[in-house]
Amino acid sequence: MSMSTRLSALAAAVALLTAVAVPAASAVPNSPGAAGAPSAQSTPSTPSAPAVNLATNPGFELPAPNLADWGSIPGWTCTGGPAEAAVTTTAPHSGASALTVTPATADSSGECAQTVAVQPDTTYTASAWVRGNFVHLGATGTGRDLPPAWTESTGGGWQRLTTRFTTGPKAHSIRLYVHGWYQQGPFSVDDVRVDGPAPAPAVATSSIPTTDKVVFLTVDDGWQRSPEAEQFIADHRLPITTFPLPMPAGTDPSFFKRVTAVPGSSVQDHSVSHSDLSKLPLDQQQVEICDARDTMTRLFGTAPVVFRPPFFAWNTDTLQAAANCGIRTVLTADADFSWGAGNIWHPGLLQPGDVIIMHWSDTVAADLQRALAAADAAGLKPAGLVDYLR
Repeated sequence: MSMSTRLSALAAAVALLTAVAVPAASAVPNSPGAAGAPSAQSTPSTPSAPAVNLATNPGFELPAPNLADWGSIPGWTCTGGPAEAAVTTTAPHSGASALTVTPATADSSGECAQTVAVQPDTTYTASAWVRGNFVHLGATGTGRDLPPAWTESTGGGWQRLTTRFTTGPKAHSIRLYVHGWYQQGPFSVDDVRVDGPAPAPAVATSSIPTTDKVVFLTVDDGWQRSPEAEQFIADHRLPITTFPLPMPAGTDPSFFKRVTAVPGSSVQDHSVSHSDLSKLPLDQQQVEICDARDTMTRLFGTAPVVFRPPFFAWNTDTLQAAANCGIRTVLTADADFSWGAGNIWHPGLLQPGDVIIMHWSDTVAADLQRALAAADAAGLKPAGLVDYLR
């Protein structure tokens, strides 16, 4: 698209947004709107629970987890990747750093976004401090049309953009985004907020309550991919729930698609770095879980709803961080058949609803065979985990 066409589109967009944007969104620096004061007609409804900031890495201060993609921004997905988006320490709005985006081509607006878990029929306020020309802040997936907040120019300083929305009856997550405009130069973002009631904490469990004669086979990590295990799964039509890390999943996504081809199978969340999350604060746990969720969603097309904490280590912050990432269940296990083991952590045989953990290793084909034999001995059959969580 030519420069003149881009500028014509920009002029049209500005005219449209001027007609629909709320006054606080386009206020000049140091005005009441720029400072975040809501206008009388846009005061959000009072939430039933205290409002908290639900954004992940809102101040761009958190370190990237080990094993994260090089140059990635924790908590955020930027369309131009590290070629455009970087955390910088030059004149942030607050703290030690901010996000600076320099669109690399004439066709890039430099968008960065994240998924935020929300509640249906609930009012939220999104805001961010920005610096640059024609910077936009908005949300999609709210269930209702929402014009973005924007500014023509911040005059070289920082300006606060604010937008408010009430989610629709079926909205459980929204996509929060910031971007500039074509050929309008770099922009910076800091102190992002999505204020509203937090989701209820996820539920921690080692088994799935059911009287059906079923067990659930789960396989973690993904560093070793076994053709023998793949064949065994296909031959026996085994529904498998797998919890790979983003790095091995991204290295060979086709393998995980094949081993979860049986109905009832799924790919779920296992964190980015396989760290002991109970030793991390809530905001870093949220990065670990949300970034892994985003990778699994991008690779396999379905957002995870189950989180397997590495080493089975979790605390109350883990449950809230998981919920903030749209996760409903934090799952451990009742039995371990990894690396030749056959440990059942309750008396007797396997029981209905038991969860069996294994790992993608050089023994996983034999581990699956022994797990299936143990289920047969107890009169149980493997079933799809996600089918029993609905």
